[in-house]
Amino acid sequence: MNKPFYLTTTIPYVNAEPHIGFALEVVQADIVARSKRLEGREVFFNAGSDEHGQKIWEKAKEAGEDPQTYVDRYAASVKRLKEELRLSYNAFVRTTDSQHKSAAQELWRRCAGAGDIYKKRYEGLYCIGCEKFLAEKDLDENGNCPLHPAQKPVLLSEENYFFRLSKYQAKLEQYLSDPEVIIPEHRRQEAIEFVRGGLEDFSISREKERLPWGVPVPDDAAQVMYVWFDALTNYISTLGWPEDGNGDFQKFWVEGETLQMAGKDQVRFQSIMWQAMLFSANIPATQKVFYHGFITSGGQRMSKSLGNVISPFDLVKRYGIEATRYLLARHVHPVEDTDVTFERLDEWYTANLANGLGNQVSRIVKLAREHVEPVEIPEDALRLEKPFTDSLDAFRFSEAMDLIWAHIGKADGYIQETQPFKMVKSSDEKEREAGKEILRRLMVHLVRIATHLAPVMPETAEAILQAVKTNHLSAPLFPRLS
Repeated sequence: MNKPFYLTTTIPYVNAEPHIGFALEVVQADIVARSKRLEGREVFFNAGSDEHGQKIWEKAKEAGEDPQTYVDRYAASVKRLKEELRLSYNAFVRTTDSQHKSAAQELWRRCAGAGDIYKKRYEGLYCIGCEKFLAEKDLDENGNCPLHPAQKPVLLSEENYFFRLSKYQAKLEQYLSDPEVIIPEHRRQEAIEFVRGGLEDFSISREKERLPWGVPVPDDAAQVMYVWFDALTNYISTLGWPEDGNGDFQKFWVEGETLQMAGKDQVRFQSIMWQAMLFSANIPATQKVFYHGFITSGGQRMSKSLGNVISPFDLVKRYGIEATRYLLARHVHPVEDTDVTFERLDEWYTANLANGLGNQVSRIVKLAREHVEPVEIPEDALRLEKPFTDSLDAFRFSEAMDLIWAHIGKADGYIQETQPFKMVKSSDEKEREAGKEILRRLMVHLVRIATHLAPVMPETAEAILQAVKTNHLSAPLFPRLS
């Protein structure tokens, strides 16, 4: 019997509108969720927004707004992605929700109860972009944070609470020894190397006087939680932990299969810090984390701080929802960085959707409408092929899409070779019937294509299935770009 399946994206920091890099993550997660549902799995798919911390506090002050008003606006833009990208998540957690804040405080209490939280004064370089203290080994050759080179780290000295990460070095090494816990393998090796290099305890609170915007630390009104300690808790607070009134935590986190999806810069947070927090609170560790690459623009990492962001809303406006999902799934490498420009996106859209899939469906359906009755759909045409599901299970999204387009290419070759458009007009009855039989096969081929498109392009899949059932396509699937 298939286990319940839990997956979650990271939750974006709401100091600006979401960019294409996060759209990639949620589309990849949505493809996984839809494919698991097609396998008959019960799925809990989580998304959300990260709403505390220094960056948000400062941005709200700059805007002359109350922090809650500020995060409400940007959380709405993250939520908007559900409709804009046809996402099928069934939970959206906000870290300003009262239930989440209570869960973060309970996680703190459990870690404290395990003897893993202590208070000390600390002085060090602090990256506001990452919202964390940096060790000497974390700095680039210019003494800056590699992820935020334009922001000079600031020297801070304050009394904070710390988490005993160093206590869990051996347990983390054991956890990371399982080749299944991190995909791709080179990210697992990166995590192992980091842990073997020696773990330092990390700060998990900030002085409220300096940063009032955060979850209050239990039993200490002068401190608020470090944003990462608060935010990481969302992966279980969304399931109703700790009360678990609906039993979702027990079903999906304890008894189910758990998967987290994140960007490649998140390895320390998701596979080291978060897992140690779970160990401390005596909660099962995440079974698998998949790390995707970055989308770059002009050779630079796309980020809000650099101002070179491509908006997913702009992609949808230009290409439509289904084409945007296709472009992210097929033409962005699953784990390595991919440079994206609108010129390339236009080429991919025109060649593979407008001239490719869209033209093929239109051509076959038009011929079928004129010459044959609607076909009876065989059951095997509605089943996903193993090479396709194997690719998705390994998070090789572009490879899975290539398999679909290989079948589309074969069908184009078959049409050119057999020329059914001529055969059905022949004066020879046998040749006409042979041509009609080819059209029927081609319509079944469209069903197979639609079946495999369903996790990635659900509305396109449904439109193709309807066209096959009715021998009619009401409008082009992918209009020409203007």
